[in-house]
Amino acid sequence: MNPFYTDYAEFLQRIFPGIKVQKISLNAGLSCPNRDGTLGTGGCTYCNNHTFNPDYCRPTISITEQLEKGKHFFAHKYPQMKYLAYFQAYTNTYGKQSRLLAMYHEALQVEDVVGMIIGTRPDCMPDSLLLKLSELNRIKPIIIEYGAETSHNRTLDLVNRHHTWQQVEDAVRRTHNFGLSCGLHLICGLPGENKDDILMTVKRACQLPIDTLKFHQLQIVKGSALASQIENNEIDVRTFSVDEYIDLCCKIIGIVPRSIAIERFVSQAPADLLIAPRWGLKNYQFTNLLNNRLKVAIEQASAEVAQ
Repeated sequence: MNPFYTDYAEFLQRIFPGIKVQKISLNAGLSCPNRDGTLGTGGCTYCNNHTFNPDYCRPTISITEQLEKGKHFFAHKYPQMKYLAYFQAYTNTYGKQSRLLAMYHEALQVEDVVGMIIGTRPDCMPDSLLLKLSELNRIKPIIIEYGAETSHNRTLDLVNRHHTWQQVEDAVRRTHNFGLSCGLHLICGLPGENKDDILMTVKRACQLPIDTLKFHQLQIVKGSALASQIENNEIDVRTFSVDEYIDLCCKIIGIVPRSIAIERFVSQAPADLLIAPRWGLKNYQFTNLLNNRLKVAIEQASAEVAQ
């Protein structure tokens, strides 16, 4: 158990006691309403989905084959591992419902898959689909992860999200009411936001009936609209240093209650795509630095009280 906050491993143990589980990312070949012209085109300005899709995660192969390739990738480390099918790329509740449900059912039928995580947008989750997912949840656990990114509508407009914070609140409450576990994804350092803006988003998120929060620092990646905007001097973005971001994460931990698990604080785009910030740290190395900072802060506070 992490002494400073509830981590994702503890959250998963609540759902799968005594079982070691690993997420396997899937690319279902879906799109987004801010890509196909329904709401807009171009997608989110910071986005390049190639930054988080592993090699086995390609829409040209079936869901079953992607899962089997993922299982093969991880099995040599932990032969007794069980798996979560993670529909990650783009908006995984956006499409014809019959096709979506067929993919979900296919994933859950693969051997050693014990549950499913669906990444999506808050404006792409109708009650009719939530009802079907709640039925699947009685068979195997289903977790919904909404890309919220920020609670500030001005920022959502600026990065071409084409949804509002109010839609996030609505989607989370409806998901909770259907009995489904729910998490939010937030980005720290979006254009135009300062630390107070970020912390306000965290406070607002923690007022919702969520189970998890996933953070990462804004990354400027090649092939994104944001990278082009910066190169053309259309927008000014200041990324965090490691120390600055650790300080911010310490403040975030002070806000998030123990009832909400923090899945991660950072993400690392592939080196050949990442423009900034180039910290040269793996995710676990950053987390170790953060935990050490928290430990030192507690020791200092205890020493002051003792005096």
